[in-house]
Amino acid sequence: MPDVSLSTAKPLSTRVDALVLGIRNEEDAGAFAADLNAVGFSWKKGALAVLPGGDQTKAHRVIAVGLADTSAPEDLRRAAAKGLKAAKGSATVAFALYPASSEDVGAVAEGALLAAYEYDRYKTTSKDSPKKLTSLTFLTALARRPDAIDALESARIVSVAVNRTRDWVNSPPGDLRPPDFAQQAKDAASATGVKVQVWDEVKLAKEKCGGILGVGQGSEAPPRLVKLTYKPAGAKVHLALVGKGITFDSGGLSIKSGGGMMTMKCDMAGAASVISATLAIAELGLPIAVTTFAAMAENMPSGTATRPGDVLTMRNGKTVEVLNTDAEGRLVLADGLSLAVEAKPDVIVDVATLTGACMVALGSRTSGVFSTSDDLLDTFPRLAKEVGESMWPLPLTEELMEAVTTSTIADIRQHNPKPYGGAIYAASFLRQFVGETDWAHLDIAGPSFNDGGAYDYTPAGGTGASVRTLVQFARSLS
Repeated sequence: MPDVSLSTAKPLSTRVDALVLGIRNEEDAGAFAADLNAVGFSWKKGALAVLPGGDQTKAHRVIAVGLADTSAPEDLRRAAAKGLKAAKGSATVAFALYPASSEDVGAVAEGALLAAYEYDRYKTTSKDSPKKLTSLTFLTALARRPDAIDALESARIVSVAVNRTRDWVNSPPGDLRPPDFAQQAKDAASATGVKVQVWDEVKLAKEKCGGILGVGQGSEAPPRLVKLTYKPAGAKVHLALVGKGITFDSGGLSIKSGGGMMTMKCDMAGAASVISATLAIAELGLPIAVTTFAAMAENMPSGTATRPGDVLTMRNGKTVEVLNTDAEGRLVLADGLSLAVEAKPDVIVDVATLTGACMVALGSRTSGVFSTSDDLLDTFPRLAKEVGESMWPLPLTEELMEAVTTSTIADIRQHNPKPYGGAIYAASFLRQFVGETDWAHLDIAGPSFNDGGAYDYTPAGGTGASVRTLVQFARSLS
């Protein structure tokens, strides 16, 4: 990640490779107004033009980005991202986007840091490759204010968390099997105040985590459960997070098509999100306790794999009739949620790439929110909007809550063979494992992985969806 700093320097006197200059009107453009008119700049929000530095500035390039007279934080995030992308190949970039508050300062920094993300671990370098981005400077009259400095640091911490999640989601599945993922989570937490426990397959069996073991038993790479604990002094609220960590989902014996497996390295995005959010909450020093359970398994077909028709016993003692091994996420979450209840938190939030049905309902950029609490059902979409994510409330219907309990040989039925209501059925299944604790379920199947082109500050591939909303929720609790 590039170095970041605040400065009160004048935009045109800042010596950088590229200057991203916000344009609300011709007065902002100054000496560049004629040049912008010459290249057909529309003077509207979102307009973009790239100009050579010339004699008017010490920057080698000027990237003009159209702004509204008054910009919301999300507008500034997107403007910073648009400018950063246009500055590709620049090592040093400065932003003059007129933040009016510390929140705006954080938004500009976040947009730039998220847009700067690249996953190039497996690419060979060339002498013709563009220069690597090394520093970002944010020009603002607020630069010396403590709240602006805090906002910049917060944006850096949250962006690191989002980009770490993206890295994990983008990792080739053969290089991030459950034991590898667990070790990387432990390594990531080593510099924080977060304690980490890793349960291997022996410990999982001892602790009667039949869901995680059942999903993972078809793979030669055994499952893991990672427990993270952050408990600052004086914490008055206890949040539990649970994440689905299927490092690769072949569908098991209910095997997917070849095309259906193409992006299934992303099926651990929920676990990646809750781990990264927990570490960010700790680094921010938020005064709430967090207990996180990341359930990790590889869902593979083999002679030892769970079969449709098998019955598994979950951590809380409930038996589950398995009817489709490609509906495996809810099985590992059942154990994670049961453990979360045992930790006696005030609220539980689980995050999972759970159902394609949620994408059918809401598209590929919006997460579904289910909850036993009307307050949480309202809170998550609102907080998501504040940080630039998209979530929408969905119901837990009586019809599908009852359908979950219709197994003739076990307590509950894992899968509904009827081809509708899939996201609601899955959430209703999870509802069986949270008891009376306030609970929200975030189905991030769509937004967690962008299999199209990059847009705004969202890259192709892993997106880090839900991390910023989880951190914002933790802030609201504190």
